[in-house]
Amino acid sequence: MSPNRLGNAASAYLQSAAHQPIHWYPWGTDAFSAARGQDRPVLLDIGAVWCHWCHVMDGESYEDPALAQYLNDNFICIKVDRDERPDVDARYQRAVQAFTRQGGWPLTAFLTPEGEVFYGGTYFPPEGKYGQPGFRTVLGSVLEAYRSRRGQVEAQAQAIRRVLDAHLDESAPGEPSAALLTEAENQIARVFDPVHGGFGSQPKFPHPGAVTLLLHRWHDQPGDEIRRIIDRTLEGMARGGMYDQLGGGFHRYSVDAKWIVPHFEKMSYDNSELLKAYLDAHAAFGIEEYAEVARGIVRWVREVASDPEAGYAASQDADVGLDDDGDYFTWTREEAAAVLSGDELDVAAAFYDIGTAGEMHHNPGKNVLFVAAPLPAVARLTGLTEDAARLLLASARRKLLEARALRPAPFIDRTRYANWNAMMASAMLRAWAVLGDARARSHALATLALLRRESPEPDALSHTPGGVTGLVDDQVQAAAAALDAYEATGDREWLHWGERLMARVWKDYWDDAAGGLFDTARGRSGEEGLLPARVKPVQDTPTPSPNGVAGITFTRLHELTGEALWRERAGALASAFAGGAADLGLHGSAFLLALDWYLNPTTHLVVIGEEGDETAAAMHRVALAGFAPRRVVQRLTPAQAGPGKLPPALAGMLAAGAGTRGYACIGTSCSLPVSTLADWERQVSAISRQSSVSSS
Repeated sequence: MSPNRLGNAASAYLQSAAHQPIHWYPWGTDAFSAARGQDRPVLLDIGAVWCHWCHVMDGESYEDPALAQYLNDNFICIKVDRDERPDVDARYQRAVQAFTRQGGWPLTAFLTPEGEVFYGGTYFPPEGKYGQPGFRTVLGSVLEAYRSRRGQVEAQAQAIRRVLDAHLDESAPGEPSAALLTEAENQIARVFDPVHGGFGSQPKFPHPGAVTLLLHRWHDQPGDEIRRIIDRTLEGMARGGMYDQLGGGFHRYSVDAKWIVPHFEKMSYDNSELLKAYLDAHAAFGIEEYAEVARGIVRWVREVASDPEAGYAASQDADVGLDDDGDYFTWTREEAAAVLSGDELDVAAAFYDIGTAGEMHHNPGKNVLFVAAPLPAVARLTGLTEDAARLLLASARRKLLEARALRPAPFIDRTRYANWNAMMASAMLRAWAVLGDARARSHALATLALLRRESPEPDALSHTPGGVTGLVDDQVQAAAAALDAYEATGDREWLHWGERLMARVWKDYWDDAAGGLFDTARGRSGEEGLLPARVKPVQDTPTPSPNGVAGITFTRLHELTGEALWRERAGALASAFAGGAADLGLHGSAFLLALDWYLNPTTHLVVIGEEGDETAAAMHRVALAGFAPRRVVQRLTPAQAGPGKLPPALAGMLAAGAGTRGYACIGTSCSLPVSTLADWERQVSAISRQSSVSSS
């Protein structure tokens, strides 16, 4: 069969449908022109290459020749990759949710030729089941309504559009205040699961931003309850099946409350934010388990989800076929016994709960590996010393991982999305600082340099190389990563790039009338359907809200440059959403962190020394490695002295003397400079403890 219009698509998801008998259109003007010219309704399918039920619906329905013929004769069909076009997905998800109260992928929406939604849902089975009407029935009803009750269809579309327009702008003006942070902390605590950790019941998502927000709150005002929420959540995820116990990295979410059975796809954006959360918790608490989980994420990124020279993959699929459900990652007792010695199997089975009865419905013998018992208990159960049990567990893990590598592996989408690559680069720079992983640093910097080289303009990025432009999330995430690169290297070119990006963000995305940043740039051309609708997001969905990331970045720019303009913009953004912040709770962590940065004192660590000076380099690492909320780090050299090169405060530090030295400040109060590594370590440690009570 010859490929349809998707044959030349860059998206792996669209390419996977290129040989389907559906006459698919990619998103664009051609599809809507055809719908208007032929007076047909539009079927919009939005999915992703990692989405299990998207592939199920493809196999059950879109690869059925008879159903394809029906669609080709009566509809204009558009297929969209939600990762490639988050702007399309954001609008149509909200439109369908306006009347179904649910969303997700695949998103199946029916549109007028003008692109307005009049009906939709998610996965539809070919025949009615799972409490869902059959897809064939749905298609017939939609077509009958479109042909016979056009007025009703158009009225429904307009009603949905009115509801949509009322909810697209999430701004709510108000006064930023510390009380909003306290209320958010209380809301998060109310949905905490004290038994298994995490938030809510099931399905259970990781919410790393909430953990980071609580780390900030705990540091400013230590309390046993906040610490318990953080630890129980991080431990629960780390010891459950949502964490890949063999290969490292986290699956997307857990279908149960105990973190045991995941949806097995692995997303770059989840792992970058979880990596930062575990690194910060390790830096704050010194718990080695958190460092081990962080190393596991880095190992997965390095071995599976990155290109050797630069760039990070977008995702790893859950499955390798329609009848598969995490088979690559799960084990029967017989499969484990085939590769392990008897002693290794005894220890691994007790530690990972590898039994004859597993957790997977499609194959009850398949076990999800999770930490079922601590190692001392496993040693007692098997009659071994703890050291012997540890050695056997390590050899069992190595053999299981080697055997797993021989299985057909799930597809890896190596598309380089600018926002997700920036997020992962930031996380890997943090891994270098906390874990001392120099390869993580060099790869992260190479990735950010690649983003800069591929940018169509010096102050703006495309979503993918040569792809769609004008998405705010790409710009603010890259700017945040640029500041991380500046702090990690002292190279002011990174700082200047961050400034250029955020200046362009203000120009292209800021709402002059009501405040806040729109998700797409004003004046984009060739927009169809709902794309002209202006979305102003503040909730994390599940990636951090771009308005939250922008707020943090504006404040960081102010602290790093001394420019009042950035502080003013941070305040304007905080005020644009503060009126609704009390209701955000768990789902507004990025914006709430932006409020935290805006309202509370910043820790500022400055290291001065010649380029290549070993003591200065070690002091720089110490400054970066610890945890303190709202911290910025600057590495300066005497060569940077000169009129206008640095903010007055930094220029004054540089001019105050010669030799290697460090300055540690909270807000406007600075300690005396120190010149030895030991004194600097004590001072950084002391100032971190001081910041713990500075806001109480």
